[in-house]
Amino acid sequence: MIKNWFKNIGPGPLVAAAFIGPGTVTVCTLAGVDFGFSLLWAMLLSVFATIVLQEMSARLGIISQKGLSEVIRTEISNPFLKTLAIILILSAIVIGNAAYEAGNISGSVLGLEVLFGDAFSNSSAVFSVLIGVIAFVLLFIGNYKVLEKALVSLVILMSLAFLITAILTKPDISQILKGLFVPTFSSDSILTIVALVGTTVVPYNLFLHAALVKEKWKDKSDLKLARKDTIIAIVLGGIVSMSIIISAAAIKTYEVNSAADLAKGLEPLFGDFASYFLSIGLFAAGITSAITAPLAAAYVASGCLGWGSNLKSPKFRLVWMFILGVGVLFSSIGFKSIEIIKFAQVANGLLLPIIAGFLIWIMNKSSILGRYKNTTLQNVFGFVILAIALFLGVKSILKVFNLL
Repeated sequence: MIKNWFKNIGPGPLVAAAFIGPGTVTVCTLAGVDFGFSLLWAMLLSVFATIVLQEMSARLGIISQKGLSEVIRTEISNPFLKTLAIILILSAIVIGNAAYEAGNISGSVLGLEVLFGDAFSNSSAVFSVLIGVIAFVLLFIGNYKVLEKALVSLVILMSLAFLITAILTKPDISQILKGLFVPTFSSDSILTIVALVGTTVVPYNLFLHAALVKEKWKDKSDLKLARKDTIIAIVLGGIVSMSIIISAAAIKTYEVNSAADLAKGLEPLFGDFASYFLSIGLFAAGITSAITAPLAAAYVASGCLGWGSNLKSPKFRLVWMFILGVGVLFSSIGFKSIEIIKFAQVANGLLLPIIAGFLIWIMNKSSILGRYKNTTLQNVFGFVILAIALFLGVKSILKVFNLL
């Protein structure tokens, strides 16, 4: 059974790899430190929303054999609205991912520095370039199967590392269950909730998933495999995020501003092992996102501008090289990315309603999906998620401008 699952594994773990980056680790760490287990419900909600929207994205990719940005470009007939949509998507995804990339690489570097200790504390620039080279080689090969195997291996490593860390902190199971199933929030936690949603239901993943499924699957009969792949990978990703919140909730007296601080804070309480496992997880989270963020940006740019999505085409490569290059540069010069990561997660939460709205609109078009368009239940789930995303987005804007 396990062998069969590995054989049929698809883009699901790549989507999980994309949403569990240093941004997720940072936001989940701060959620655990500041609010304990009380925001686990927000992560549970985010996982459900991610499954619903990513299933739509995968179904669109398999049935239409096109990416989401490509479909949006061809389906909007009004020239003004089409241009506006393309500019919005390009600026949000391509420019946004360039900003993220420094955080992805820096996060991976932090993991290595904590892992190897003071002996390598001044090697940030070297580590940044090394991670950049690894990402460059895997992307330049331009072979989906190679990319998939590398990322699946890193996701498994990351999942085990964070899960073991959470277990080592010996959490109170009853408090975890309360945090999962009894929603509580205050005005102080609104931005953190938006960030948790924004770091899990990642807008660029909706584009990435639709583009990747057509690399793996070509036939309508593959929808069942794609659905199973999506659900398993995202549930595992959610467990990883919850493990980080649970680990961070164990820290009571140590000042924590990042995942690296969390690793150092766990060390005196639970020994070196907790610190090592967390560092390995942070490294894996950083390097997987450092590969998927440029890949997603390249797919989005190619779809929006009508270039096609050949992994080996010069234009496709030029986009991911730019994103990766910006990330390596800013990470190497020691650019402090924690605040940018936190801001980007909130921005993601604000962008989500717009992209989700586009997706739900397309998923109801018979001309594209025929009998595979959204069912009534899928639309109900989609619109509920859209309403929650809009509500949280408006709340966060009011909070940012001190109107709440």
